Amino acid sequence: MTTASAVSPRAARFAARLKDTEAHLSSVTLPASAAWLMRAREAAMERLKGMGMPEKRDEYWRYTDPARFVSSAPTPAEVFVADDEPVMFGGIERLSLVFVDGVFSPEQSDKIEGEGLEIERLSEAGEADIHWAKDLYGTLEAKAQNPVPRPLAALNTATATDGVLIRVTGRVSRPVSLVYLRSDANAEMVLHHVVRVEEGGEVTLLENGPGAARVSTVLEADLADRATLHHVRAMGRDHQRAGCTHIFARQGAESHFRSFTLSVNGAMVRNEMVVWLEGEGGVVHLAGAAMGDGDFHNDDTIFVTHTAPACESRQVYKKVLYHGAVGVFQGKILVEQSAQLTDGYQKSQALLMDESGQFLAKPELEIHADDVKCSHGSTSGELDEDHLFYLRARGVPEDDAKRLLVTAFLGESLDEIEDHDLANDIRLRLAGWLERHGE
Repeated sequence: MTTASAVSPRAARFAARLKDTEAHLSSVTLPASAAWLMRAREAAMERLKGMGMPEKRDEYWRYTDPARFVSSAPTPAEVFVADDEPVMFGGIERLSLVFVDGVFSPEQSDKIEGEGLEIERLSEAGEADIHWAKDLYGTLEAKAQNPVPRPLAALNTATATDGVLIRVTGRVSRPVSLVYLRSDANAEMVLHHVVRVEEGGEVTLLENGPGAARVSTVLEADLADRATLHHVRAMGRDHQRAGCTHIFARQGAESHFRSFTLSVNGAMVRNEMVVWLEGEGGVVHLAGAAMGDGDFHNDDTIFVTHTAPACESRQVYKKVLYHGAVGVFQGKILVEQSAQLTDGYQKSQALLMDESGQFLAKPELEIHADDVKCSHGSTSGELDEDHLFYLRARGVPEDDAKRLLVTAFLGESLDEIEDHDLANDIRLRLAGWLERHGE
């Protein structure tokens, strides 16, 4: 007599997840591509089928419900129009590449060329059998699947319909600006960008705009020795939109990577960043400022791995939450045994502007080397009453005093932006938001 082996509840749930994922992907058709790109897409699809779509019970999704990201169609989001506002980064000389509802718009874009730059659209490069990006597209996304699965990034690699491939061979004088516009309340934007900065090269990459009702972007950045990438991103004011972004960066010796993200409004926004410091003396600074009101939900999930010695990493994330808004920070610094003389720093803080806001934080350090300097801290609270009293006693109106204190609170994250003109543009946006929403 034989007895069927028992299946654990966990194994049964995982089998059900894979079955549901297969059903979800049954109608997905991969975009037509050249052989190298199609192989990368198919490999990403196999990764996704092997891990399943994310669920709220997953460790790194327990603070954020992924339902809006995995539904078959995006939730419609009203298009926000602000004709009276200046264009983001409009006063800065830049090379603008415009996407409308996730589709590249050559009519609204500058000519794709620049000194020290090679730029191509993914949709066009995918038609060529040989391309410099064939060893990069999907490579860092695949690397990031261990130890934490990132299924939405794999889905993006498999299905992205457009994006830009940027190769930097020198020091580029003006920023490359990716502008995401939208006109359709039901549009979905799925873009995949690849940036390769060659040895000694330097470039600034800007991203801004609401994009679509639902947004999925992946940026894979490969920095050679002594390469520098500055990245500044400002997510649009459309309150109902949902967005999930991923940045994967691999750094060589003495390379520098700085990334700052401004998140203002948005019903559901999750920004994931995974960085590997693989060359001695590499430096990465990651920062973000988020402000939201009502059903705003903002999630920053960060994973930095120190593999090489004498590297430096900083994470500085600040959130200001009004009327029930939710902020999430999940940050990890992993120091491998080979990464002696590591300097790792992590800070996440939230200002709760009333009793209904929530800040959910999970800071982590995992250290396997013995000669390191690492620290992390996470706090949340209200405005300091003594500071508020000090300003009020000197004749500053209460609303103005609160705005000053909030601006000062966010200042540490803004200091991570090296370009003062870009930082000042961000400060003007923050001031405008506070003027509209401050108590």
